Amino acid sequence: MPELALSDWDVVGVVRMLSWAATGLGLGLWLWSWFGEKDAIRRLRFSDCGVVIVFAATLLRIVIQDRAMTAIDWALALLSPLFILAALWRLSRTSRPWSG
Repeated sequence: MPELALSDWDVVGVVRMLSWAATGLGLGLWLWSWFGEKDAIRRLRFSDCGVVIVFAATLLRIVIQDRAMTAIDWALALLSPLFILAALWRLSRTSRPWSG
């Protein structure tokens, strides 16, 4: 049985699959924040985690694409970091104080 070398793996295909899996996870967190969580702060934190994961996966797909960027791609490339930073800032503001 022949051994698989690293060159046998389609790295871009694996990364694309992982980015879609991350998008599904982020959408699942969004749905959980809307329909499953009752506490307002936890709902906000689940939503922010979903925002970070979805927009990071979107940026990853933009980076690995092999076609020319469209206007939507440019808009997402410019707005995604802003949404990610805003969600991370809000996550830092709603975390528990460090008791160390």
